[in-house]
Amino acid sequence: MRTKLLQIPVAALLLALSSGASAAEATGRWKTIDDQTGQAKSIVEITRSSSGIYTGRITELLNPSRPNPTCDKCKDDRKNQPITGMEIIRGMKADNATEFSGGTILKPDEGKVYKSKMELIEGGSKLKVSGCVAFICKSQVWVRQ
Repeated sequence: MRTKLLQIPVAALLLALSSGASAAEATGRWKTIDDQTGQAKSIVEITRSSSGIYTGRITELLNPSRPNPTCDKCKDDRKNQPITGMEIIRGMKADNATEFSGGTILKPDEGKVYKSKMELIEGGSKLKVSGCVAFICKSQVWVRQ
């Protein structure tokens, strides 16, 4: 009887630890928030490959300026491709449990690619995403969905 009583708290603790670990993971769906207007712009899904590389793809545009927009200002393989479904984060690697770097992020409305880094904040409920050119960086805070 005593063994069974101990198994319940241990199982509960393991469950709590495992769910906490997934909350502090960059993978998942994120609502992007425009840093200038404060308005939600899109939903980005971040995934991690078996080699540990993180990528992010726009799965939904919220209130697009025109139906089915394409990246007409892009200069790489994404030129004239639909923005919905587009991979905007490429090559990101984990530095530690909450910080990621070494990748790039595309701003589709400008067609520009920036060096990028990400940081999980507020216990993994938000993701600070920065794009940099030289020493000038801009950041947005995305909200986990």
